[in-house]
Amino acid sequence: MRQIVLDTETTGLETSQGHRIIEIGCVELVDRRVTENHWHHYINPEREIDAGAFEVHGISNEFLEDKPLFKDIANDFLDYIKGAELVIHNAAFDVGFLNYELSLLDSDQPTVETLSSILDTLKMARQKHPGQKNNLDALCNRYEINNSHRSVHGALLDARILADVYLIMTGGQSSLGLEQAEVVRSTGGEGFVGITNAGDGPLPVWCGNESSEQAHQEYLAFLREASDEPVWQ
Repeated sequence: MRQIVLDTETTGLETSQGHRIIEIGCVELVDRRVTENHWHHYINPEREIDAGAFEVHGISNEFLEDKPLFKDIANDFLDYIKGAELVIHNAAFDVGFLNYELSLLDSDQPTVETLSSILDTLKMARQKHPGQKNNLDALCNRYEINNSHRSVHGALLDARILADVYLIMTGGQSSLGLEQAEVVRSTGGEGFVGITNAGDGPLPVWCGNESSEQAHQEYLAFLREASDEPVWQ
C-alpha cells in the first residue's frame, strides 16, 4: 500500500484571484512506514505573494526568483503521485490549487483525482473529534507530537508532521514486522518485553501473567453485575 502525505504553500488563498503554488512537499508511506522517497520543490509562481501568506510560511518573492516554474516540475510530480493514495489535511484546498496549476498548462492535463485517490485527514479528524479544533497544531497537541521546531509553515515539514498525525489517528503501526524483529528482554520490569524493529526503536509490549489475568476476570465480573447484558457477552 503506497500513500503520499502531501502539503502545499501558496501565494494566497483563492485560485479565483490568480494565486499560485510556491511549494509542494510529499512524504511517502509504504505499508504505513515512512520511506526516504520524499518529493519536494519550491516553485516560482510568476506573481507576488500576499503579505498574509508570507506571514504564514515566510517564503519571499526574492527566494523564489530562481526556482523552476510549475510546468518544469509537473510531469515529475504527476509520475510521483500516480497510483498512490494522497493523504492531505483539508484536501479541497491543496487539490484545488494543484488542479488549477494543471489547468494552466493544458486543457488535456489529467486532474489529481484521476491519478490518485484522496484521503482528507481534516474530515477524518472532525469525525473523530467533533466540536474541537482540528488544525495540524491542535492535532499535534492532542496526540502529543512535538512540533516545537515548526515556527512557520513549510510544505515538507508539515507533510512529515501530518504523516505522524495520520499514523497515530488511524491506530499507529499496522504491523510490527515481527519476521524481521529482534525480541529482547529489558530491565523495564516484570512482564516487559522490548521489540527492537529496524529503524523504529524499541516498541514496548506488556505481557500478561496469571495475576493480571485473574484481576482482569474479576473486573469483568464486577462489570457484569453492574451492567444489564454487557455488550461483550
